[in-house]
Amino acid sequence: MLAPAPYGATPSSAQLAWHAMALYGFVHFTVNTFTDREWGFGDEDPASFNPTALDARQWARVARSAGLTGLILTAKHHDGFCLWPSRYTTHSVKQAPWRQGKGDIVQDLYEACTEYGLKMGLYLSPWDRNHAAYGEPAYVDFYHHQWTELLERYPGVIFEIWCDGANGGDGYYGGARETRQIDRRTYYRFPTLIDTVRRLQPNAVIFSDAGPDVRWVGNESGVASNTCWHTINPEGMHVGEVDDLNRLGWGEPGGACWRPAEVDVSIRPGWFYHAQEQPRTVQQLLSIYLASIGNGCGLNLNLPPNRLGLIPDEDIRVLTEFRATLDSLFARDLALGQVVTASDTRGNDPAFAPGHLTDANPATYWATDDDIRMAEVIVEFAAPETLGFVWLEEFIALGQRIAAFSVEAAFDEQWLEIARGTTIGARKILPCAHVTTAKLRLRILSALACPVLSRLSVFAVGERR
Repeated sequence: MLAPAPYGATPSSAQLAWHAMALYGFVHFTVNTFTDREWGFGDEDPASFNPTALDARQWARVARSAGLTGLILTAKHHDGFCLWPSRYTTHSVKQAPWRQGKGDIVQDLYEACTEYGLKMGLYLSPWDRNHAAYGEPAYVDFYHHQWTELLERYPGVIFEIWCDGANGGDGYYGGARETRQIDRRTYYRFPTLIDTVRRLQPNAVIFSDAGPDVRWVGNESGVASNTCWHTINPEGMHVGEVDDLNRLGWGEPGGACWRPAEVDVSIRPGWFYHAQEQPRTVQQLLSIYLASIGNGCGLNLNLPPNRLGLIPDEDIRVLTEFRATLDSLFARDLALGQVVTASDTRGNDPAFAPGHLTDANPATYWATDDDIRMAEVIVEFAAPETLGFVWLEEFIALGQRIAAFSVEAAFDEQWLEIARGTTIGARKILPCAHVTTAKLRLRILSALACPVLSRLSVFAVGERR
């Protein structure tokens, strides 16, 4: 029996790798850390930048221990101060007292990520409140030169290029101290930049509110829409400008582009470290995890270093407990290796059997015949179990298909619904309200094409920390 044909837009190899990462981190760090600002004005004295104990290995070690798969560094924020010794400007670590002007945080992080098995991403703000030529064509050349300078240093290594939507306004601008506005649709020549990224970093995805590879979820609160299609239509979307933030959250079924959503949120109220702020609680991070990764999105969790150049101890304590909580909640998959039956199997071919849902192999999947849009699978446990979560995944290499489903538990020979949802996509994690049962049924209620699912995991109630 032939495998199902791909349905609609499908992910590239770089997008598939990004989906698999799920949880990764931001590192917001610059002169703002020392001036106690969120957005620097551009007139900050580089002499203020002196993180005397900076240790990128500590950042990577903390991230790895917390289960993060990569780190994205703000190599240049809106203030224009560069965390590497760029040959195109002096407004960088070259002018800072830190390491006598010989430091390079981008290189430090690359080496740390390599050591700890993390991927590295880069953020380079298009807005530069320091540069005298901002608003003129010469600045765009400068911006492209800096991206090229960074990307050529690490060929094929970068996993995500992060393009910010903040564009134009008041700034220092080389001493002009004025407000400058630009046409965000055309000024930065983003199509040319995208071509440069494709050439120098073919394994990278490009993030912005408009993609082209990963879209913004539309908020910075850590929450994705319960209905979240990985596909969307590109009309009305430009880097730095989107006509409808709600559309970013929902996506669009059968959309022309595979452009999944990223949830970006900070562990603290601000993106940069401020001594008066405290990190979120473990319960808050768990809620964010379920509302982002649990709705099929990538979670980009910001970990801002303090003025010493270290992830603060209080943040580390929260992250350690957060990791332990996740490990506890998802420790025992009751469905693993269990026999699963289905209402339909594609061509009755074992290659598409429902047992692939519980074999812990992401490369295998259950599929139905082409004309099927509604189907069900049943998994039985050896004994009654108290359920914590159900975890579902579509085989997204063939597209996103499922539009509605329900989960039911058997009670006294009757099926009672315990959860209901719309999209699944890369993953859907559903709390089960501590239901006790020996049998679970997943019903596909609506699909755009024949269902193709790769995972059905059922987790026992774990110890919440």
